Amino acid sequence: MITEGVTFHRPIGGARFTERRQFELTPPTGLGALVIGMPREAADQALASFRDPSAISESDQLGRFVFRPSGLMVSIHCSRGKLEAIELGRPASGQDIVRFRGIDVFGLPAAEVVTQLRGLATITEAEDDPASFIAPDLLLSFWRPFEADDESDEEQGYYFSSVLLARPGYYDTPAEAAARLRAAGDQER
Repeated sequence: MITEGVTFHRPIGGARFTERRQFELTPPTGLGALVIGMPREAADQALASFRDPSAISESDQLGRFVFRPSGLMVSIHCSRGKLEAIELGRPASGQDIVRFRGIDVFGLPAAEVVTQLRGLATITEAEDDPASFIAPDLLLSFWRPFEADDESDEEQGYYFSSVLLARPGYYDTPAEAAARLRAAGDQER
């Protein structure tokens, strides 16, 4: 959901006004107009709504990802014609804020985000990348290229670089996926 925090400001040295927004991750639903499970065509249109019309990025690839003036990247991942995941990349400025249940996922140090999330649900280090974390019950994962929890000057390792919100079952192991399919088959009978 996009919250009420929409304001306009003039970038330093810039001549145009840009929107400042707050974005709320709402698993399992999605992010604002992007709703997990929606048809690909609708997801493409919803993705376009994240653009700032006063500062369209030349890097945008509609149907895949857009960049806001802050540097915030919003990306969609579709499979079988439906939206399966939404990924956000850390903005270069504090112009846009991304929150989950009040936690500023890019503005707080990664270690603090993990501590606060542990108060809500299970969060574990990713098996193949101990600098990153998965909260499967929340349908969220958090990535950074390396861990630098004690080095605040090292932004790439001190903060998370991206967050992924996915459909239920996205983080299942093969055994969990098989069990989910069996349960779905049992419910259809």
